[in-house]
Amino acid sequence: MKRTVTDFLNRWKTSVNRKPLILRGARQVGKTYSLKEFGGAAFPRYHYVNFEKDEKLGRIFEQDLKPDRILDELQFYLDRPIDRRLDLVILDEIQRSSRALSSLKYFSEEMPEMALCVAGSLLGVALQPDSFPVGKIQFLDMYPLSFDEFLDGVGKERLAELIRKHDLTQPFPETAHEQLWGLWKHYLIVGGLPDAVNHYRERQGNLYEAVQAIRKAQRDLLEAYLADMAKHSGKSNALHIEKLWRNVPAQLARTQNGSAGKFKLREGIPGIRGYERLSAPLDWLECANLLIRTPIIDAVGVPLSGYVKENRFKLYFFDVGLLGAASGIAPATFLNYEFGSYQGYVAENFVAQELRAAGDKTLFCWQGRTAEVEFLLEREGEVVPVEVKSGWVTQSKSLKVYIERYRPPRAYILSAKNISRRNIVRYLPLYAAGRL
Repeated sequence: MKRTVTDFLNRWKTSVNRKPLILRGARQVGKTYSLKEFGGAAFPRYHYVNFEKDEKLGRIFEQDLKPDRILDELQFYLDRPIDRRLDLVILDEIQRSSRALSSLKYFSEEMPEMALCVAGSLLGVALQPDSFPVGKIQFLDMYPLSFDEFLDGVGKERLAELIRKHDLTQPFPETAHEQLWGLWKHYLIVGGLPDAVNHYRERQGNLYEAVQAIRKAQRDLLEAYLADMAKHSGKSNALHIEKLWRNVPAQLARTQNGSAGKFKLREGIPGIRGYERLSAPLDWLECANLLIRTPIIDAVGVPLSGYVKENRFKLYFFDVGLLGAASGIAPATFLNYEFGSYQGYVAENFVAQELRAAGDKTLFCWQGRTAEVEFLLEREGEVVPVEVKSGWVTQSKSLKVYIERYRPPRAYILSAKNISRRNIVRYLPLYAAGRL
């Protein structure tokens, strides 16, 4: 599957001041696959090792952190030569060895000619901050397939290219708009995890069989994430993390007004009160890239981070397909697009996922006394409000209140409608959220 990270990886390969690269992301988003594809296409040879599959691998880094010696031992381990100037070395699941991670600093300083990529699913939770070689590495975050990547992956390359390059001052061609809207509803079921997308691609001719296979794959993935929690966080902490993880779709599913509400801490882990006591499991889930936290602010200025209160936020799943599976929403409900109060928060979750994949690391929500704008984005010193409407009705009293109060230079409404504009408000289809 074509992934946008490949473009970054190719630029990284040819950069003058190249440093070892850490590819971060949740388990099963395609990190290993992308690195191997990159290694096979961009280098004469690549060499792959996995610290999780072979615990003995970590011993190579125990004696010292000298790159020459480590490289020699890796050649004996793999039983083949490694050309430090031409080849790519991939160290996978590196969170299993803090010494291996620390060695990146010395590869950067003493062997800069060597192309070295590492990947890890739980780097943010498995290692101490002092294990990271600060300033000696580059980071790249990888997320589930965005909607345009999904289109590429299922053979709809022309539609994917249309989303990426279309002039957003003009409506999409109506036929393409209808096709994209239908495929967007499919994406709400499938999500962006490569395993689920692959099931859809292979069974497009029989949608019923496809969604059955997808839901099974998603349930298996949910169990795998729960197993990670138990394995990597300690017994008592794992129970709190699991309860919090399960509570996110449960709270979203109780949404009545079509929009996701503030996450209620007192319901997150029954019997535990106060943000301080709940923050550790929440931080674990965030560091594992399984949740998207969106702070809620009640005043607006630049930077938006200056108005954040740490205990007021929304929580979304990192993948909208998994959200549907965890919430028990029947796939037919998405296809018919008649899921009542579900519509708002599912569409919001999709937009949050798209914006993060497009580069917005932190999203913000604005709430007034009787009004709410789902997302605020900072763009070149300006704050841009983004209202999410899950259907064809685009009237927004909340956005009107926001505009009257803060006078933004422009605003967006995402909905089922094609592109249009009214004064400063620009209307975009939901499926084009990544273009923001």
